[in-house]
Amino acid sequence: MDTGLDKSNIPSHIAIIMDGNRRWARKRGLPDLKGHEAGVESLDKVVGEAEKLGVDTITVYALSTENIRERAKREVIGLFNLMRIAYQSKLKRLMSNGVKISVLGELQGLPGMIKRLIGEIRNTYIKNESIKLNIALNYGSKKELVEAIKEMVKEGVEVDKINEKLIEKHLYTNGQADPELVIRTGGRVRMSNFLLWQTAYSELYFTKTLWPDFDGKELKKAISWYQSQKRNFGK
Repeated sequence: MDTGLDKSNIPSHIAIIMDGNRRWARKRGLPDLKGHEAGVESLDKVVGEAEKLGVDTITVYALSTENIRERAKREVIGLFNLMRIAYQSKLKRLMSNGVKISVLGELQGLPGMIKRLIGEIRNTYIKNESIKLNIALNYGSKKELVEAIKEMVKEGVEVDKINEKLIEKHLYTNGQADPELVIRTGGRVRMSNFLLWQTAYSELYFTKTLWPDFDGKELKKAISWYQSQKRNFGK
């Protein structure tokens, strides 16, 4: 099926800031959690479409360290319960269909239930891997960089030996290519402490579409925009 896209220029790694769940719910007079539930459905659709298009990796911003610290305890608990349900209803199926899932972020501070789910995800063997899905959970880019520096100090790395490659080896995304395209839904125009190192030369696509309304068609629109950009990496 012809998508109208240049198949030779599909970004191999797309990062997504999934913003707008709560606003989507409030516009409809629904509880905030209903917006997050709708957001899970959108993620399922987008991963499926990305796989069809030949994208290698999708990284999504699920829950930041700031979200956990600043949002109401009731909402955070609801989000963790939703993650448990999504694991049973969506993620297990995705993994059985070849989706390799990794969780990026700090385990410390997460409920035991979520830690156990992450352990199960990490121990699941993926047969015939089709696409990678990174879920940034309890993630903050500044925290990631601080932890990378701490690890290098613990290892006794000499100052003169520190370079970009060494720093990248200590990031959560070690061994993965940087995102070529970052998509932020919901109309906000900022990075919100997401993959600040990895997105230094990414193309940034901002859309007013709220995340629960973002689907395969919207993904193709973002990739079409990406293909219209001239990438020169500062040259």
